[in-house]
Amino acid sequence: MMEEGKLARKPPKKIGEILIEQGLITPQQLELALKEQKRTKEILGEILVNLGFITRDGLSAALATQSGVESVEVKNLKVRNEVLNLIREETAKRLKAFPFEADKNTVYIAMANVFDLRAISELEKITGKYVKVYSASETDIMEAIDFNYSGGASLEELMEKSIEIASQAAAKDIVSERPVVKLVDHIIVKGIEDAATDIHIEPEEKILRTRYRIDGVLFPGPIMPNILRPAIETRLKILAGTNIAESRIPQDGRITFRYGKKRFDIRVSFFPTVNGENIVMRLLDKSRLVLGLEELGFSQKHLQLFLSLVTKPYGLVLVTGPTGAGKTTTLYSAINYLNSIEKNIMTIEDPVEYEFPLIRQSQINPKAGFTFSNGLRGILRNDPDIILIGEIRDSETAEMAVRAALTGHLVFATLHTNDSVSAVARLIEMGVEKFLIASSLIGVVAQRLVRKLCRHCKFPYTPDEDELKRIGWHWEPSPTFYKARGCPRCRNTGYKGRTGIFEVFIISKRIKSMIAEGRISELKEEALSEGFVTLFEDGIDKVRRGITSLEEVFRVTFGEV
Repeated sequence: MMEEGKLARKPPKKIGEILIEQGLITPQQLELALKEQKRTKEILGEILVNLGFITRDGLSAALATQSGVESVEVKNLKVRNEVLNLIREETAKRLKAFPFEADKNTVYIAMANVFDLRAISELEKITGKYVKVYSASETDIMEAIDFNYSGGASLEELMEKSIEIASQAAAKDIVSERPVVKLVDHIIVKGIEDAATDIHIEPEEKILRTRYRIDGVLFPGPIMPNILRPAIETRLKILAGTNIAESRIPQDGRITFRYGKKRFDIRVSFFPTVNGENIVMRLLDKSRLVLGLEELGFSQKHLQLFLSLVTKPYGLVLVTGPTGAGKTTTLYSAINYLNSIEKNIMTIEDPVEYEFPLIRQSQINPKAGFTFSNGLRGILRNDPDIILIGEIRDSETAEMAVRAALTGHLVFATLHTNDSVSAVARLIEMGVEKFLIASSLIGVVAQRLVRKLCRHCKFPYTPDEDELKRIGWHWEPSPTFYKARGCPRCRNTGYKGRTGIFEVFIISKRIKSMIAEGRISELKEEALSEGFVTLFEDGIDKVRRGITSLEEVFRVTFGEV
């Protein structure tokens, strides 16, 4: 009898039952295999494979189901080199085991036979880590091993093999050749591992140059012979879903690239030049997206001011700055902070860079007639509480954004101006009436991104007289600033990572009156009298706190106090 309070545990299903349920074999085939098993004493799964009733891949999947082991998709999965280096290629092939991720104590391995305890034990000895097993088909595992391991081939060897192939055939015929595929993967993986935001592939007369934008600055990458240009262009066009036969006009596409456990969304732009197509890949990694308002770089004062804006029930909030200043991240952080089941948040963007639950996001499509202005008109008929407009580009969008704010909506938008106060003049230039701006605009944030000093090699110093003059410092004692020497952890640049510097222009009652009266040139003076902190001043505060350097602040603000 079963003890009181305990449930009878169902015995696991037998492999034959699972295969029948999955439709891989018939009951008659199972009966035949069982008779053969009685005669030979072999494992039932092996008998079914040898009889040709199932494939080895089908058997692997059924065994995983029987054991409850989680399955993983490893086909076309690109894995970090430090993970691959844990297990030699020959060992991976021999054991039919593919390492796809690892952390401090564990290596995650896809295996065709998840019950091979001898193999698992060997892998634990080799790696010195606990092995967590996942199930995958033998075919996919062997393809993943071939796809990732290159037999120790360096970039130079891959280029040599690709050149040899390229000299013998047209680009369209070699784009699927393994050396070319791996060469393109190598270019992308280098960008991922270096935490680049953009990868540039630039054709010149005799060479194909690569450059990587890291922390906002371009650094040189591998230089390749021009004979590889057609193959690389074509390979990327196939991956991006663009027209491989078209090279006379700009084209845009997207690539989904899996690396380890991460999935990267890569936006690709092809632009014709006299030497071939210039290619820029924007790497979007959602895991690196900073969404906490506290983590963007706001000072305590600026954070409180910004929170006072985003928690208003209605009004227009603008975020300004040049391309690449982090405006979208700030807006995403704001709507993520406000996101809840009680609010209907809708966006119109170009493009939608990251997707969020509960938020209705849409991307403009000018070719189909879907623009910011008519998209905003449609959004207003969808009962929104909060609206995000990717960019105000024309007078119609500007006026509709203002009117949406006046009709009880909280509206966020970006605008291209050099500072926050200039946003008012920009709206007037776009044809928006002064009284409408005064009634709707509640605040403007201007921002830039500065590189952060490497915490491993930074050191304090006392600025000299010339530096103090540049920043307008007239007080005693002299402040302490920071620099960095450069070390292997920051690639000898002295910088690692980026943060924002900000100014938050609050539209007070006094400033509203001045806008309505047209006293635009006096706005900054009034804001300063109310405690306004400029971009430059916020940057100097971060220099004094050891976050960035004086050179960085001058680089992004041009020293405009």
